[in-house]
Order: sequence, then C-alpha cells, then structure tokens
Amino acid sequence: MNPLKTMLATFFVLVGSHAFAQTKGLDVPYVPTDQVVVDAMLDLAGIKAGDVHFDLGCGDGRIVISAAKRGAKATGIDLDPQRIKEAKDNAVKAGVAGKVTFIEGDLFDFDFSKADVLTLYLLSSVNLKLRPKILKELKPGTKVVSHAFGMGDWKPEKEVNVGGTTIYLWTVPER
Repeated sequence: MNPLKTMLATFFVLVGSHAFAQTKGLDVPYVPTDQVVVDAMLDLAGIKAGDVHFDLGCGDGRIVISAAKRGAKATGIDLDPQRIKEAKDNAVKAGVAGKVTFIEGDLFDFDFSKADVLTLYLLSSVNLKLRPKILKELKPGTKVVSHAFGMGDWKPEKEVNVGGTTIYLWTVPER
C-alpha cells in the first residue's frame, strides 16, 4: 500500500466515520465526547440538582443525559435531525427520557437565557460568534464550560486537562 493510502486509512480508523458522515450545512462536525470528559465538564461547572442546563450542539445527548442523572433540568439543541433522534433514543435507554428535552434547531436562534450551566463542544470560530449572545443574554453567575475550544480574548477562569483534552470554564460577569 502506498504511504498516502496508509495515512488515510490510519486517519479514518483513528477519527472514525464521524468526520465523513456529516450533514451538509452544519458549522461543527459531530465528534462524541468521551464520558470521562463529560463528567469533568459537569464537575467543573458544579452542576447540581435543580440547575437549568443547556448543551449547545448536543450531538448524541450524552452531556444532557449525564446532567439529568445529576438532577439538572437538561436540554440539548442540535441542528442535525439524525443527532436529535439518536439523543432521544439514548435518553430512553438511559432511563431519563422524561427528564430531558432535545430540540432540533439553530443555537443562534435559541433562547438559553435561563441557563445556570451552558456546555459547548463547538469550534473556536462558532464560540466567538456565540460569545456576544452568551454575555448579553445569560444572567451573571452562569457557568459556561467548553470542551477543547476557547473564546478568544475572554480568558477562562479555569482550564483542566482531562483525557488529553482541555476543558475551559467561564462565569458570566456582572454587567
């Protein structure tokens, strides 16, 4: 096998089919978050029973499901109808279907202003476009946790490395 084909085959095995099976028109490819990172994100946010949680770009729902298992009122938003179906199926399997909400929609048009905790696994470019909405609409004190991607010059108050990836935490400041 020639070196290029070997490299492409290795890449496909390492990344999996996720990068190649995306719905056209999405800003972010679907890449699932390892459960150890999900748990660390929710720990970093200090999520607890009664918190209102939104996961933007929720994918297969694993962060929302984990937040619900901790007693949060959890909602996931994703543009991809296939991911929303998968998330709902996963919630049923996890026994939390009645405790979560999954919405197919554009996170830029969605009202997540009631969040106590907001989680993201988006690209830096999307985070930067989303940042003005976060700072304008979320109440001061809301925790924002991002897997792997920052928010430009809005410096996180905490960074944690888990499983080879960085998780960032911000708290929405007083206006």
